[in-house]
Amino acid sequence: MKRVLITGGAGFLGSHLCDRFIKEGYHVIAMDNLITGDLKNIEHLFKLEHFEFYHNDVSKFIHVPGELNYILHFASPASPIDYLKIPIQTLKVGSLGIHNCLGLARVKNARVLIASTSEVYGDPNVHPQPEEYWGNVNPVGPRGVYDEAKRFQEAMTMAYHTYHGLETRIVRIFNTYGPRMRLNDGRVLPAFIGQALRGEDLTMFGDGSQTRSFCYVDDLVEGIYRLLLSDYAQPVNIGNPDEITIKEFGEEIIKLTGTSQKLISLPLPTDDPKQRKPDITKARSILGWEPKVNRADGLKITYEYFKSLTKDDLFRMAHHKTF
Repeated sequence: MKRVLITGGAGFLGSHLCDRFIKEGYHVIAMDNLITGDLKNIEHLFKLEHFEFYHNDVSKFIHVPGELNYILHFASPASPIDYLKIPIQTLKVGSLGIHNCLGLARVKNARVLIASTSEVYGDPNVHPQPEEYWGNVNPVGPRGVYDEAKRFQEAMTMAYHTYHGLETRIVRIFNTYGPRMRLNDGRVLPAFIGQALRGEDLTMFGDGSQTRSFCYVDDLVEGIYRLLLSDYAQPVNIGNPDEITIKEFGEEIIKLTGTSQKLISLPLPTDDPKQRKPDITKARSILGWEPKVNRADGLKITYEYFKSLTKDDLFRMAHHKTF
């Protein structure tokens, strides 16, 4: 039985990856310091013989006894609310954390896949964004702590690949949504749905003309799984190229939730990307991958998840501390 370590395993994406690798017959080791992760996301796996959980900060050290075949590095704050609260930890997990993962991979002779992001493209001057585009990033702006952590992470990973011959994979993740997102994490979809559920007006930034492309989590996980098992070491965009403005998206959420609230405008944050749409030519040609779940179906599933949350769940999310 092959063994896989998933850092950030109690997070939104990490927990879905744990599910997928369990389903595929792997022994799964999840690791998380629970700064933004939640044990509730993986508690259904605790009873399984081939699942382990380590409460650990990968920026400090990583020790996993026994053989490892794969390491997936998904430990990182991923929403503006989180990484603006904990900027130094965000930089450390993208530098010290990836260094520790790559060092462990060398010792274990394991293949590493790292979670990069569309944020490496910054506020792009090229649209849609292909992997060859180098980006338009402000390294000293408020978002720089996340953007540059991910860009450094890619550079470190490629250095280990070229210098040490380590097997590495890099996925650039575009906006993803689905069950297990936190309502208060600051990303646009849970923010809109949370406001609708609380009977509040939906707040968009600027006039809402900026665009995003939303990929359902099951589609993303499928792309990541295929990339891990592929022979391709360069970065690959995984996302849904179905582009929509934030204003149109807010109107879809209002219709979905049946709220009587309206969209209101707030000042645009510094360095907020005006356009975001992946060029998935490489994913299609190399991995045979493209998204299958349309936005209407994915949003319905996600909304049902949020509606199913108990008062205790909502309280825990509202009082989740980052420190």
